[in-house]
Amino acid sequence: MSVLIENVRIIDPADDYDEVGALCLQGAEILARGQVPDGFEPRRRIDGTGLWVFPGLIDLSARMREPGEEHKATIASETLAAARGGITSVVIPPDTDPPIDSPAEIELIARRARQACGVRVYTLGALTQRLEGQQLAEMAALQQAGARGVSNAHKPLSSLLVLRRALEYATTFGLTTVLPAQDLSLTGSGCMHEGAVSTRLGLSGIPEAAETAALGAILALVEQTGARVHVARLSTRRGAEMIAKARAEGLPISADVAAHQLFLTEVDVAEFDPNGHVIPPLRAQRDRDGLREAVARGDISAICSDHQPHEADAKLGPFASTEPGISALETLLPLTLRLVEDGLLSLGDALARVTSGPAEILGFEQGRLGAGARADFVLYDPAALQEVRQLDWLSTGRNSPFFGWTFSGQVRETWVAGRPAWTQPTKGNTE
Repeated sequence: MSVLIENVRIIDPADDYDEVGALCLQGAEILARGQVPDGFEPRRRIDGTGLWVFPGLIDLSARMREPGEEHKATIASETLAAARGGITSVVIPPDTDPPIDSPAEIELIARRARQACGVRVYTLGALTQRLEGQQLAEMAALQQAGARGVSNAHKPLSSLLVLRRALEYATTFGLTTVLPAQDLSLTGSGCMHEGAVSTRLGLSGIPEAAETAALGAILALVEQTGARVHVARLSTRRGAEMIAKARAEGLPISADVAAHQLFLTEVDVAEFDPNGHVIPPLRAQRDRDGLREAVARGDISAICSDHQPHEADAKLGPFASTEPGISALETLLPLTLRLVEDGLLSLGDALARVTSGPAEILGFEQGRLGAGARADFVLYDPAALQEVRQLDWLSTGRNSPFFGWTFSGQVRETWVAGRPAWTQPTKGNTE
């Protein structure tokens, strides 16, 4: 179908483009941006006056809970939540059940995604067989089946030698290795940041060194092997500084941060709120501020949701016994744009952290709106107000600390491959 969106503010961070004009679609691709080509006769016209259009978000870490934990969520439910949040592409870590260590799991996920709302679902293949940290997985077969990178998620590797061999093997296929900076021997049974607050609450803490020690080893092996590595979900100021130094030295390294780490701190756990139980933990204010500075500088080039939906029972009980994670697909865009209101980022830079930045990390073709690009985009109303309410929540997981927050702006429509994947219902349909 040919579509013309007229009089809309087009924001394309990949090209530093921000102009009011027309966006023309032909089938699943962008035909033209800015001006309407001669002879273009659209079958549908959309008046974009007062609206913005920008590339669909790319989320580098979103657990769909399928296969294996469908009691928590499914690909169908979570991709619809993603579309509502303006996300058009999600990446699933390999720690499903069974883990994504063979083409069969990738094909199953792809089949379930095709049956859902249209949001693109990508996978990371397992770094080691069954994520057991011993034998390397068949990376060539995983790549051929569609894996966009390899990772062992939060599962430990048996030794740094295994990690070195894995990095060398991944490099032979041009695969990016996605690694959390987490030393599990230092993490232990910790459930929050180690500091004054954890001491006062009587909760076991996770020290900053659990991140920085692991990151030091990762950086040493990147320098040794030349492997392209993406460090997932930084949580400390010191970790961000180490990434900045490594990038300045030319190492092929990138990093992301979960959106909640840019707003919440250890203080938000002070009332034993289980929705503040996340791994890596919410850390001190200096860490939050350091992460914000790294995002502003571009040393952290992507913001992700780190979406982990849970059933209600998983967040019941004493804080330390609850399952970690936040249901976060529907707050990724509002939180990212709040950074603009806070004066930390320009609008273009903020959108880059959730569009072209993630696209560059894993080599996606999405994340831009130029002619010939995939027609994955968000039609956004900046004048609307949005209150985060459980009543409106589409994710099966209701575990969010952001219920009750109010944000400026709202997704009007989310399009994938030239078709609407989500349209905001009118008030008459929701009240």
